[in-house]
Amino acid sequence: MESIARLLQLIPKYSELPEFLRALIPVVVSCVVVFALLALAVLFLVWMERKVSAHIQDRLGPMYVGGWHGWAQTLADALKLLLKEDIVPASVDRTLFKMAPFIVFLGAFAAYVVLPFGATSFVADLNIGILYIVAVGSLSVIGIIMAGWASNNKYSLYGGMRAAAQIISYEIPSAMAIMTVIIPVGSLSMVDIVNAQKGGIQNWFILRNPFTFLGFIVYFIASLAEVNRTPFDIPEAESELVAGYHTEYSGMRFAFFFLAEYANMFLVAGVATTLFLGGWTQVIPGSFIAPQLLPGPIVFFLKALLIIFVQMWLRWSLPRLRVDQLMYLSWKVLLPISFVLVLGVGCLAVYW
Repeated sequence: MESIARLLQLIPKYSELPEFLRALIPVVVSCVVVFALLALAVLFLVWMERKVSAHIQDRLGPMYVGGWHGWAQTLADALKLLLKEDIVPASVDRTLFKMAPFIVFLGAFAAYVVLPFGATSFVADLNIGILYIVAVGSLSVIGIIMAGWASNNKYSLYGGMRAAAQIISYEIPSAMAIMTVIIPVGSLSMVDIVNAQKGGIQNWFILRNPFTFLGFIVYFIASLAEVNRTPFDIPEAESELVAGYHTEYSGMRFAFFFLAEYANMFLVAGVATTLFLGGWTQVIPGSFIAPQLLPGPIVFFLKALLIIFVQMWLRWSLPRLRVDQLMYLSWKVLLPISFVLVLGVGCLAVYW
């Protein structure tokens, strides 16, 4: 956002605008840029998901349909969703039904404000950045429950309740795993967390000590459940719930749920990259070989895409868990482990 503000200073008469407008315009421009990049990233992730599924399960369609390696199929699907009729069933709660997709997408989009893609490539560096992401990410629970309840469909309601129970359950071990990084850094700022990992791969928190390494594993598993990815996609279990909480949605309202899932995938991958994989810092410091090997945002995106590839790999390789297995894993496995990890990191911080 600072670079955008500097560019705006070059516009004639910009300095003559009222102060509140000069402060507001860079924020609005930054949000538009982030939204545009997010839309392009989501389209790329949809294409990437099809390619991963094609290679893992020998699917021929995504390999050939729609031009070279199926690149045009994703654009055709996006255009189809834009042009499809928006159907609102007669018996739904119309207000909540229409609001739910936007609230779900808002929760995913708003969190990108504090995600640092590079040393200066971020909208805002809040001193409570990671707390902001955890809080804003919880908005999706409200939207999903609204969608299930407003649909006036028992299968949608079941899917909404499952999603709420699942996301709330896994937010606790996820937050505890994040604490394994916050304690040694002593800051909630995402930029400060990345700066604490500068100097090469040996300084990344995933390799700093056994507690933060296991913290990364706990966070990755919990993040899969939070974004409803296989093997935790129980809220969208087609075999018993048709499509879960978005069964009654069509057209662009369905697309918002669809886009929010992929936006959340990149968000949790970006948070994992920031917390445990050094963010935009390189494996080998650039000063040892060249002034700069790769730009920080490119390094960040490559790390995040690696995590997203593992998420997709798991989706097309593992079966879905049962509800009781999902809750058992959260409350009786991940939660006790995360408490032990926080205690271990706290002892290291005090005695070493």
